[in-house]
Amino acid sequence: MLNRFFQVICCCLCCLSLTAQNNFKPTNTINIVGDIKESMTIKEADLLKCPLHDIGDLTIYNHLGEQKSIQKKLKGVLVKDVLGKLELNTPGPRQLSEFYFTVLASDGYKVVFSWNELFNSPTGDHIFFIVERDGININQLDERLLLVTTTDFKTGRRHVKNVSQIQVSRVK
Repeated sequence: MLNRFFQVICCCLCCLSLTAQNNFKPTNTINIVGDIKESMTIKEADLLKCPLHDIGDLTIYNHLGEQKSIQKKLKGVLVKDVLGKLELNTPGPRQLSEFYFTVLASDGYKVVFSWNELFNSPTGDHIFFIVERDGININQLDERLLLVTTTDFKTGRRHVKNVSQIQVSRVK
C-alpha cells in the first residue's frame, strides 16, 4: 500500500513538472511599453549592436542562498545601454526618481528595477542582457533574452529567462 502511495506521488510530481515546462517560451523580441514617449521593440540583432561586455562565469543562487547552477563564459549588453535610449514621459529630471521598470518573462515571472538602480548607482553597471553563454550565440540559446544582475547576493531572484516585455511606470 505504501509503495502504491509513492508511485502515485511520483506520477503527480512528474505531471506537474511537465506542465510547468509547457509555459516555457523562448523569446526573440522585447516590447518596451508604458510611460514613455514611444513604445519600442528590441530584437536579438539590436542587442548585438550594443557594446559587448565579458562577464565570465556567474553562480546562480536561489532565495535561500543555495547554489542552483553556474552560467559559464557569459557575454552581455548593459540593460542601461538599451533602456537609456528611451524618452520617459517626464517634465524634468527631478521626476526620474519616480520611474521603475518591470521586466516580464514569457512564463509570467516579474522583476522590478528603479530608474536610480539602473542609471544612478553602481548596480546599473552589472545588469546585463546575455548575448552569449558558453560560446553559444543568443539566437541558439533556449533561454534567449536572458537578464542577469551579477552583483546580487541571491542572483536567482533577478535571473530572468526569456524576457518578453519591459513595462515603464511612474510611481503615483
